[in-house]
Amino acid sequence: MKHNFNAGPSILPQQAIDATIEALKNFNNTGLSIAEISHRSAGWDEAMDECRALWKELLNIPDGYHVLLLQGGASNQFLMLPFNMLQTKAAYLDTGVWAKKAIEAAKFVGEVQIVASGKETNYSVIPQYKIPSDVDYFHFTSNNTIFGTEIRTDPDSPVSLVADMSSDILSRPVDVSKYAMIYGGAQKNAGTAGVTFVIVREDALGKTSKKIPVFFDYRTHIKELSLYNTPPVIPIYMMKETLKWLKSIGGVKEIERRNKAKAELLYNEIDSNPVFKGTAAKENRSLMNVCFVLDEKYAGKENDFIELAKANGIVGIKGHRSVGGFRASLYNALPIESVQVLVNCMKKFTNIL
Repeated sequence: MKHNFNAGPSILPQQAIDATIEALKNFNNTGLSIAEISHRSAGWDEAMDECRALWKELLNIPDGYHVLLLQGGASNQFLMLPFNMLQTKAAYLDTGVWAKKAIEAAKFVGEVQIVASGKETNYSVIPQYKIPSDVDYFHFTSNNTIFGTEIRTDPDSPVSLVADMSSDILSRPVDVSKYAMIYGGAQKNAGTAGVTFVIVREDALGKTSKKIPVFFDYRTHIKELSLYNTPPVIPIYMMKETLKWLKSIGGVKEIERRNKAKAELLYNEIDSNPVFKGTAAKENRSLMNVCFVLDEKYAGKENDFIELAKANGIVGIKGHRSVGGFRASLYNALPIESVQVLVNCMKKFTNIL
């Protein structure tokens, strides 16, 4: 058995994998694979409608919002967002690599104000910030996969609030009504790479005087029901089945309970084990990406721990190449039993040293 701690693409529910395999063989009893059906067919319309309805149900999305299923990854939204919502100036919170990329993309469209940055602490802390009232919107990245920090509250904002929730969407309840837009890549908790979700409030659009390229205009995709171009049918189907699995186990409240239990189990071991130490400030620790290192006195033993973990079926715990150390991603589909295996390995490694 493999214990998949990969940061993304990441572990998926077996139920969703099995359903997608069947659809690849024979979609909806059509005798055709989902990879070869027409995206204009009635059967595909039903699948898209079900996927959007599941998003709305699981997150209690209010009326007046649209759920778009697009290509290009969250990185494409770094530019689409300012094209649609940046008239004069936007405010951004710099909490890590992906936040920085979003900032740089927005600068192509207009002025960007960085309200705070965690750079001086190597992004181990979410910096204190104040949202200005003279900007078009405020953007933050809710979970930082590389540095292991997370914002788990929905800020009150005097301006339109926008969040990149690529790596913690559906892991906890979110008050969508506070946001003008939430977006993210699917390949953490919402499916596999190839489709991007965009939850956008309709009245937040159409306020910029800038000319927007047709494909970059969210209103184009709203009008065309995310079918302006051929959609990524397989990733969308996988997303639908992943959301069905989440609903079947009790939705986001239940998965939040499970995620907290998994994170508590691993962080308790990190804090009590003299060989390991966490890298993110305790008050800002992510429930999705647990980043940790060896104590300085055991420097050079990282590969030994990686090899022990591999011998126990653990994959994907090597830290991001830019920071090193270890990273255990505890996404929704990861069972707590896998976390226990990792904790047992940590205890065993400590006894070996």
